[in-house]
Order: sequence, then structure tokens, then C-alpha cells
Amino acid sequence: MSNDHITNIRSLLIKEGYPNDCHIVPLPFSGSNRLYYRVIFNEHINPQSIIASYNDYVSENIAHNSFTFHFRSLGFAVPEIYARDSSYKYFLIQDLGKTTLLDLLSSEKILAEKYYKKVISDLVKFQVIGIKDLDLDVAYPVKEFNQRSVMWDLNYFKYYFVKPHNIEFNENLLENDFIKFANILLSAEKKYFNYRDFQARNILIHGDQPWYIDFQGGRQGPLQYDLVSLLYQVKANLSDDIRSKLYSHYIDELNKIIPGKQVMFEKYYYNFVYFRLMQVMGAYGFRGIVQRKAHFLQSIPMAISALKKLLQEEPIFYDLKELSKVFKQIATLEYDIPNNISIELTINVNSFSFKKKGIPIDVTGNGGGHVFDCRSLPNPGRLVELRDYTGLDDQIINYLEGHDEINEFIINTKKIIDQSTENYIKRGFNNLQINFGCTGGRHRSVYSASKIGEYLMVKYPNIVVIIKHHELD
Repeated sequence: MSNDHITNIRSLLIKEGYPNDCHIVPLPFSGSNRLYYRVIFNEHINPQSIIASYNDYVSENIAHNSFTFHFRSLGFAVPEIYARDSSYKYFLIQDLGKTTLLDLLSSEKILAEKYYKKVISDLVKFQVIGIKDLDLDVAYPVKEFNQRSVMWDLNYFKYYFVKPHNIEFNENLLENDFIKFANILLSAEKKYFNYRDFQARNILIHGDQPWYIDFQGGRQGPLQYDLVSLLYQVKANLSDDIRSKLYSHYIDELNKIIPGKQVMFEKYYYNFVYFRLMQVMGAYGFRGIVQRKAHFLQSIPMAISALKKLLQEEPIFYDLKELSKVFKQIATLEYDIPNNISIELTINVNSFSFKKKGIPIDVTGNGGGHVFDCRSLPNPGRLVELRDYTGLDDQIINYLEGHDEINEFIINTKKIIDQSTENYIKRGFNNLQINFGCTGGRHRSVYSASKIGEYLMVKYPNIVVIIKHHELD
């Protein structure tokens, strides 16, 4: 399918008069289903590169196209659309480089803080000026921030974050709280442009100024949501001091264009902080837990930490008992997520249950590794006298090692793993995952993971080996 996209992009380039002598390089996947490619021309032309995009959702593309032309007519810094095909699925767009505001936060924090003020000034213009004469009839999927769209986000949070984490709640009472909470949010003034995903990852730094992307989900709505999205972005992790200064700057900029909105803005502000965090958690749950994307899974502990801090500093003021109960349980969740990448090879050896939690997600970003199925091996779990022991106990070890199938399985496994380990060391890779699964994740898989983990520690003393038994821990 990727080759089909590249072929179609080449056809569009030729049709629009661009030279055929170019490289088309796929860009890393983002949080959406859209695909992006960088087109680099070998000839000396201007521009030297452009971005090609593919998105199957035509209605979303129509919104993006319409909003782009409107914002550019107002002089807003959004990338130019050079061309599109007749299907409205392929676009050629201005290339603004790779540097996002989020990138600057991790490398040049002082410079990033300078840009934040400019970004906030631009946000007010998007919200107040950008809404004028904007064709909201093309907005996708809805044209306004309403009860239905709020409930979508709240249920997204429930189904993709709360339920997968086995949080206890009364579904009827939680739905009642969702309705109450939605009514609170909808009490805020809603006549401005709601960008929807106004965060540092969607702000590119090009030509010493910020440029804005990913606004195609915009609609008419409240002011608070977008400022919250920027200041409380989990990955950005802005300090309280910087957040306070930027908040004050926003109020000053807002007063320049529409004075007298501060009281209304502040009344609902922290409700939107909770709401945005819930929406983000839902996205992290779906992209991380369901779609198994490491980047989103790694963000979950930061989101939990942000919620914990918010509950301490700005507790919910309204009678939302079931939602509060859910928040308190989330705040106690613990995630074993690495905060940094080792400069040496780290091998994570896991045991797991195929029928319970399934194959462990690789949170390092390497994409996984070996998965060995231990269900063909003799099963001590079927014996009443061995059922309550685990693969770490002598009773299970002695039972398994008394069978030739086990010894043959371990010998063959070592050969396969040695090949990968030595190749990874030679190529300077940082992470490898090795998984052993059985029915319950307590006997055969635990024994195998422990045996291989210990073997790797002895044979390769310069690597890090981490053994984790997912049904025992």
C-alpha cells in the first residue's frame, strides 16, 4: 500500500509540474491515521522540498483545505497548500522543517519560552479573529462544541482508559456525572474558534517564527480549551511559574481584543483542565494500550502524575462523586515505564499469559522482539499437587526439567536468542524484548523466562537483562 501512495504522489507531482527526479521519504507515524512524506528534489529548485500527505477521510481534508485558505487570507502562519488531487486524499503542502516547539523545550528551553509568548498571542487571534467568516459548514466531525462532542470525549476516556485499567465504578452514576460535567463545560461562552489540538507538537519553528498545523478538527467553541491544551500538555511538563506567566500573558492579549472576559474565562478554566486531561488519557489509552504504540504508552505515567497534582491543587468543586472516585483510583496507578534509554543493550525478558493480558507491549519504541509459545510443553498446572506453585519454585522446576521436551525447547531458544543478541550488540541497538507465553502465565512461561534471563546474564555480562513475570508481579 505504501508503494501505491508513493506512485500516486509522483503522479500528482508530475501533473503539477514538479521534477520527477526526487526522493519520497515516509515520515514517522503521528497520533492520527494520516500519512506524511517528505519530497526532496535532486534539482536545485525552490522550494528544495515539500510535504505530501494522504488521508482517507475526505470530509476532514475538505475542512483542512477550507480552514487553511481562510487562515492564510488573514495572514496567519499556516503552511500553504500547493496542490491536491481530484479525490481530495492527496495533498502537496509547504515544508516547514522538523523542529517543533516541543523539541525546543527539551533542547533549548529559554528559546522555547520566548516562542510561547508569541504562540499565545497568535492563539488569541485564531480564536477571536479566525472565527469570523470561517465556513463552519465544512467542519469535521461537528461544527460546534456541543453536548454530543463532549460526551464523545468523556466516553472515550471511560472506554479506552478507565475500563482497560480495571478502575471500579458504577456505570450509571458515572454517566450521570458525565452529563453534569458536560453541562458545566457547556455553560462557558462558546462563540470562538476552538483549535482542538493546540499543543507544542503541532507548532513548528520555521524562519524564526512559530507555524501552526493540525487544526482540521477545529470548530466553534470555548476559549479555555485551547489554552489548557497548550499549558497543560503532558509531554511539555511546563513549570507552575512559567504556566502562571503565560496564563497572565493570555489574559492581557485577550483583553486587548475583547475586554471584560477574564471573570468568565477563570470561572470555567479548571473544569477544562480536567476535561482536556481526560481526553488525552483516552487518546493515550487507545493509541498505547489498544494500538500498542510505545510513544503513547510512555506518556501515561506523566498523565497520571498530572492528574494527581491537579487533584491536590484544584479539587473538583461540584457534586461529581463517582467521577471523583474514578480520578482517585487513577492517581494510585503505577507504571513500570523507563524514563530514559540505556546506552547499552537492554533485554527485557517477560513471561505472560496468552489468555489474560496477552503479549506485553514494548514501551522502548523498538517494536518488540521474540515471542515463544510454551503451551506445547508439559503443563504442571494440570496436576493438583503442583497447581499452586509457580515456575520459580523447585517443585515446578524439577517437574519441567524431568521432561526432554523442556530441555530441547530451551536449547533451541538459546540458539535463536544468541543470534539476535549478538547482532544487536554489533549494530549498537539499545533494546530487545523476549517473551514467553503460556496459558496462565504462571508455570511454563515463568520457568522459561527465568532460565533464559539467567543464561543471558552469564553469557553477556556487558548487557542489562530485566526479567518480569506479568502474572506474578
